[in-house]
Amino acid sequence: MSDSNLSNALNQDWGDKIILVVEDVDTNKIFFDAALRRTSAKILWAKDGQQAIDLFKDNDVDLVLMDLQLPVMDGYAATREIKKIKPDVPIIAQTAHVMSGEREKCMEAGCDDYLAKPIRLQVLIETLSKFLNS
Repeated sequence: MSDSNLSNALNQDWGDKIILVVEDVDTNKIFFDAALRRTSAKILWAKDGQQAIDLFKDNDVDLVLMDLQLPVMDGYAATREIKKIKPDVPIIAQTAHVMSGEREKCMEAGCDDYLAKPIRLQVLIETLSKFLNS
């Protein structure tokens, strides 16, 4: 991808969108904060699956970025609960566990897409664009 195409891909205006990021690792949180800040989306943060469900119930979330390995309640269980509340909300799994069958396990839980860590900025924005720009 050329620099201008990359720049265009990264230059998203999601000022009318709410993204719930479920992530318990601070360094990953810093990455998502930096990556999403330029999109103008409102970002909500949850450190575990139960907190994610509570925030989801209290806000009109447009997309969820769901870590799978979480304290209190894992991302699989949280995904299933969120999909019961609003089946059409896009949930994108993000995990460092890239073993065979992991993508299928995510999809069975109700995830709409899957990102393997470490996540590249361009891949993150392109994946979110598929759901937020439609």
